[in-house]
Amino acid sequence: MWDRIAATVSEEFSDAPDLEQVTRILVRLLLAALVGGVLGYEREHHGHAAGLRTHMLVAMGAALFVMVPDLAGMEVADLSRVIQGVVAGIGFLCAGAIVKTSSAQRVHGLTTAAGIWMTAAIGVACGLGREATAVLAAALALVVLGLLPRVVDPRPR
Repeated sequence: MWDRIAATVSEEFSDAPDLEQVTRILVRLLLAALVGGVLGYEREHHGHAAGLRTHMLVAMGAALFVMVPDLAGMEVADLSRVIQGVVAGIGFLCAGAIVKTSSAQRVHGLTTAAGIWMTAAIGVACGLGREATAVLAAALALVVLGLLPRVVDPRPR
Protein backbone atom coordinates (compact mmCIF):
# COMPACT_ATOMS: atom_id res chain seq x y z
CA MET A 1 0.00 0.00 0.00
CA TRP A 2 2.72 2.53 0.96
CA ASP A 3 4.60 1.71 -2.24
CA ARG A 4 1.51 2.56 -4.30
CA ILE A 5 1.04 5.82 -2.41
CA ALA A 6 4.70 6.77 -2.91
CA ALA A 7 4.49 5.88 -6.61
CA THR A 8 1.33 7.98 -7.01
CA VAL A 9 2.89 10.99 -5.26
CA SER A 10 6.01 10.62 -7.40
CA GLU A 11 3.85 10.47 -10.53
CA GLU A 12 2.00 13.61 -9.48
CA PHE A 13 5.32 15.50 -9.42
CA SER A 14 6.42 14.13 -12.78
CA ASP A 15 6.19 17.53 -14.48
CA ALA A 16 9.63 18.27 -12.97
CA PRO A 17 11.43 14.99 -13.65
CA ASP A 18 14.98 16.30 -13.37
CA LEU A 19 17.09 19.11 -11.98
CA GLU A 20 17.11 20.96 -15.33
CA GLN A 21 13.32 21.21 -15.38
CA VAL A 22 13.16 22.30 -11.72
CA THR A 23 15.78 24.96 -12.47
CA ARG A 24 13.86 26.15 -15.54
CA ILE A 25 10.64 26.48 -13.52
CA LEU A 26 12.41 28.32 -10.67
CA VAL A 27 14.27 30.72 -12.95
CA ARG A 28 11.12 31.69 -14.84
CA LEU A 29 8.95 32.17 -11.75
CA LEU A 30 11.65 33.90 -9.69
CA LEU A 31 12.49 36.29 -12.51
CA ALA A 32 8.79 37.10 -12.94
CA ALA A 33 8.55 37.80 -9.21
CA LEU A 34 11.69 39.93 -9.28
CA VAL A 35 10.79 42.14 -12.23
CA GLY A 36 7.19 42.40 -11.09
CA GLY A 37 8.45 43.35 -7.65
CA VAL A 38 10.73 46.06 -9.02
CA LEU A 39 7.85 47.64 -10.92
CA GLY A 40 5.53 47.22 -7.95
CA TYR A 41 8.06 48.77 -5.58
CA GLU A 42 8.31 51.83 -7.82
CA ARG A 43 4.51 52.23 -7.73
CA GLU A 44 4.24 51.58 -4.00
CA HIS A 45 7.13 53.94 -3.24
CA HIS A 46 5.16 56.75 -4.91
CA GLY A 47 1.97 55.90 -3.00
CA HIS A 48 -0.01 54.27 -5.80
CA ALA A 49 -2.65 51.62 -5.13
CA ALA A 50 -1.20 48.55 -6.84
CA GLY A 51 2.19 47.96 -5.31
CA LEU A 52 4.84 45.36 -4.69
CA ARG A 53 2.70 42.30 -3.92
CA THR A 54 0.14 43.00 -6.64
CA HIS A 55 2.76 43.35 -9.35
CA MET A 56 4.68 40.30 -8.16
CA LEU A 57 1.55 38.14 -8.17
CA VAL A 58 0.44 39.40 -11.57
CA ALA A 59 3.84 38.66 -13.11
CA MET A 60 4.12 35.22 -11.52
CA GLY A 61 0.53 34.34 -12.38
CA ALA A 62 0.96 35.34 -16.01
CA ALA A 63 4.23 33.39 -16.17
CA LEU A 64 2.62 30.31 -14.69
CA PHE A 65 -0.38 30.45 -17.03
CA VAL A 66 1.87 30.27 -20.09
CA MET A 67 4.75 28.23 -18.65
CA VAL A 68 2.73 25.14 -17.75
CA PRO A 69 1.23 24.56 -21.20
CA ASP A 70 4.47 25.60 -22.91
CA LEU A 71 6.56 23.11 -20.94
CA ALA A 72 3.89 20.46 -21.53
CA GLY A 73 4.45 20.86 -25.26
CA MET A 74 1.31 22.77 -26.26
CA GLU A 75 1.27 23.88 -29.89
CA VAL A 76 1.99 27.57 -30.58
CA ALA A 77 -1.51 28.19 -31.97
CA ASP A 78 -3.08 26.81 -28.81
CA LEU A 79 -0.64 28.69 -26.61
CA SER A 80 -1.65 31.93 -28.31
CA ARG A 81 -5.19 31.37 -27.04
CA VAL A 82 -3.85 30.94 -23.50
CA ILE A 83 -2.04 34.27 -23.85
CA GLN A 84 -5.24 35.89 -25.14
CA GLY A 85 -7.04 34.64 -22.03
CA VAL A 86 -4.34 36.08 -19.77
CA VAL A 87 -4.55 39.45 -21.52
CA ALA A 88 -8.36 39.51 -21.25
CA GLY A 89 -8.29 38.51 -17.58
CA ILE A 90 -5.72 41.16 -16.73
CA GLY A 91 -7.94 43.67 -18.53
CA PHE A 92 -10.68 43.02 -15.97
CA LEU A 93 -8.22 43.46 -13.12
CA CYS A 94 -6.97 46.71 -14.64
CA ALA A 95 -10.50 48.02 -15.11
CA GLY A 96 -10.93 47.83 -11.35
CA ALA A 97 -7.98 50.17 -10.87
CA ILE A 98 -9.52 52.96 -12.97
CA VAL A 99 -11.78 55.46 -11.24
CA LYS A 100 -13.54 58.46 -12.76
CA THR A 101 -14.54 61.21 -10.38
CA SER A 102 -17.70 62.97 -11.51
CA SER A 103 -17.03 66.23 -9.70
CA ALA A 104 -13.81 67.14 -11.46
CA GLN A 105 -14.26 64.93 -14.54
CA ARG A 106 -10.86 63.37 -13.81
CA VAL A 107 -9.76 59.81 -14.38
CA HIS A 108 -7.43 58.17 -11.87
CA GLY A 109 -5.62 54.87 -12.13
CA LEU A 110 -4.84 54.71 -15.84
CA THR A 111 -1.09 54.48 -15.26
CA THR A 112 -1.62 51.89 -12.53
CA ALA A 113 -3.77 49.84 -14.89
CA ALA A 114 -1.23 50.16 -17.69
CA GLY A 115 1.53 49.15 -15.28
CA ILE A 116 -0.37 46.02 -14.25
CA TRP A 117 -0.97 45.22 -17.93
CA MET A 118 2.74 45.69 -18.68
CA THR A 119 3.68 43.56 -15.68
CA ALA A 120 1.47 40.75 -17.00
CA ALA A 121 3.16 40.99 -20.40
CA ILE A 122 6.57 40.79 -18.74
CA GLY A 123 5.34 37.78 -16.77
CA VAL A 124 4.26 36.10 -20.02
CA ALA A 125 7.75 36.71 -21.43
CA CYS A 126 9.28 35.10 -18.33
CA GLY A 127 6.92 32.14 -18.56
CA LEU A 128 7.89 31.56 -22.17
CA GLY A 129 11.58 31.58 -21.30
CA ARG A 130 12.26 34.98 -22.86
CA GLU A 131 14.21 36.27 -19.88
CA ALA A 132 16.27 38.90 -21.70
CA THR A 133 13.12 40.33 -23.28
CA ALA A 134 11.46 40.46 -19.87
CA VAL A 135 14.39 42.28 -18.24
CA LEU A 136 14.68 44.81 -21.08
CA ALA A 137 10.92 45.46 -21.02
CA ALA A 138 11.01 45.96 -17.24
CA ALA A 139 13.90 48.41 -17.57
CA LEU A 140 11.99 50.41 -20.18
CA ALA A 141 8.86 50.35 -18.00
CA LEU A 142 10.91 51.74 -15.12
CA VAL A 143 12.11 54.55 -17.36
CA VAL A 144 8.52 55.37 -18.27
CA LEU A 145 7.30 55.21 -14.66
CA GLY A 146 10.31 56.77 -12.97
CA LEU A 147 11.91 59.25 -15.34
CA LEU A 148 9.17 60.49 -17.64
CA PRO A 149 7.11 62.11 -14.86
CA ARG A 150 10.14 64.31 -14.12
CA VAL A 151 10.40 65.33 -17.77
CA VAL A 152 6.70 66.09 -18.11
CA ASP A 153 6.44 67.86 -14.74
CA PRO A 154 9.92 68.98 -13.63
CA ARG A 155 8.75 70.31 -10.24
CA PRO A 156 10.35 68.53 -7.25
CA ARG A 157 8.26 65.67 -5.86
